[in-house]
Amino acid sequence: MLGPVLIVGSGLFGAVCARELTDAGIRCRVVERRNHVGGNCHTRPHPDIGCHEHVYGPHIFHTDAPALWRYVNRFVTFNGFVNRPRVRHGDRVFSFPINLLTLHQLFGVSTPAEAEEALRLRRRPGEDESSVEGWCLAHIGEELYETFVLGYTWKQWNRHPRELPADIIRRLPVRLDFDDNYYTDRWQGVPTEGYSRLFERLLEGVPVDLGIDFLADREYWLKRYPLVIYTGALDAFFCNEFGPLEYRSLRFEREVLPLADFQGNAIVNYTKREVPWTRIVEHRHFDRKPVCGRTLVTREYPAEQGPGCEPCYPVLTPDNLARLGRYRALEAELEGRVLFGGRLAEYRYYDMDDTIDAALGALRGLLGPDLEEKTCMHT
Repeated sequence: MLGPVLIVGSGLFGAVCARELTDAGIRCRVVERRNHVGGNCHTRPHPDIGCHEHVYGPHIFHTDAPALWRYVNRFVTFNGFVNRPRVRHGDRVFSFPINLLTLHQLFGVSTPAEAEEALRLRRRPGEDESSVEGWCLAHIGEELYETFVLGYTWKQWNRHPRELPADIIRRLPVRLDFDDNYYTDRWQGVPTEGYSRLFERLLEGVPVDLGIDFLADREYWLKRYPLVIYTGALDAFFCNEFGPLEYRSLRFEREVLPLADFQGNAIVNYTKREVPWTRIVEHRHFDRKPVCGRTLVTREYPAEQGPGCEPCYPVLTPDNLARLGRYRALEAELEGRVLFGGRLAEYRYYDMDDTIDAALGALRGLLGPDLEEKTCMHT
């Protein structure tokens, strides 16, 4: 039988692997560099406010897959929170994602047909759509691009949108009805007891060691365990042999205010480039229940990855993708000894449901057909 298995990292990929391996009767151990489990999904109850703080930025679980929805509901109950962000551009506040109300606010249109005509008149069909800027000008026109995309994207990536690939923006919703639900998935919400409870239950009965830097003694761990599931940064595993893979990060500025409600919404994006933060998050709204007469807000500032700033968003430029290919070749040499999984180890952006699906898929390949039914029987 397979085992024992060392799992490096207690985010979603690692925690799901730990749960399923343990349930399949395989001994595993988790080591985590931080002083808490859950990776960037970590939440904690705020002692003064009575709500959960999304420590590394808001996370809303959403999925269209019945099996994945059943899977997470094995461990926690979700509160039905629906993500309806707002955009502040100068002194104006807009409905977002772009929908018929947004188009009414900007162009005065009132029907889907009027909205479509307004967009048609503003589109630039001859634009090169390979960049964020070109795609926006071709599909939504200059005014929407400058109001919702230009400043925000420039801040977030520290590059002009004409220098960024269009893949970053292709999934921006543009709707001709009044639907302002950011996600189109059938199920979404936030755990009523916070994400930390989800991870506590995923890791129940699994030995977890916090404050352990696997990379500081990598060879020691690789000798002790016949299989390592590694969810950390891919380039760091190989000592940055080909140079670092570039990420954008976030810096958080927290403030408790003597107000029952600061902005009337969980998330407000600030799209003017002159405003240094990209959004303000008001945590009480995620819990969907009354709290005391104070509120916790977080301003999110885009930042370079570095000390105190966790890697968040891979920068998928041609140089980084070429570098990734070279690391993938090194990864292939360790097949059977190290399984690389999750957003950092795969250098890709994952939604939470995609991360769980990827972990379960990796385990199906790892455990083989005899254990596949046991491993995934709950999904």
